[in-house]
Amino acid sequence: MSKALLFLNGKKPKKIPKDLESYSIITCTDGSYTRYVNKFPLSVTYISGDLDSINSSNITSSIKIIETPDQNKTDFHKALELLLKQNILEVDVYGGSGKESDHFIGNLSTALFFKNKLRITFYDDFSKFFFSNKKTKLKGVKGKIISLIPFFEAKNIYTQGLQYPLFGETLLLPQRIGTRNVACDDKVSICYTKGELLIYIGK
Repeated sequence: MSKALLFLNGKKPKKIPKDLESYSIITCTDGSYTRYVNKFPLSVTYISGDLDSINSSNITSSIKIIETPDQNKTDFHKALELLLKQNILEVDVYGGSGKESDHFIGNLSTALFFKNKLRITFYDDFSKFFFSNKKTKLKGVKGKIISLIPFFEAKNIYTQGLQYPLFGETLLLPQRIGTRNVACDDKVSICYTKGELLIYIGK
């Protein structure tokens, strides 16, 4: 397996994944461990961060602690660097949104920075979202809200399976973004040729 589960210090998720065995690594930042991860019924592989939000004496000896003190990078950024060193290809992120909005915006920026190295998907109580490849297919989404948000521009977008399809159009911040579309089919395809596109899928 080359997939990791990562908890950040955003809003505490109401639910965690049921298929924990599908992850080769389960990790969290020190702030998220202190706030909520320690209360979840799961085994954490290791905790990382600058350790300013944790008392290591309260952590069981079976959990490894990795200090990442570089203050020029966020704990999320440093956590992804650690996962890359362990040959992880996919990362599911919980606690990446909510709480302070500047942290959330920073997390999106970090995810975009690592986009070509890691498949990063954010999950919260309302949605999942990720930066897409130039060609993306979604399954099991009929009736769900699908939003397409450019960063900061996405050109020549074509979609199939959405209530309001796009035919070679451009989305551009702040002029036009593709929010609150709806999947009218169980399968949706999205492709574009240039730029970056964040895909949001409502629950």
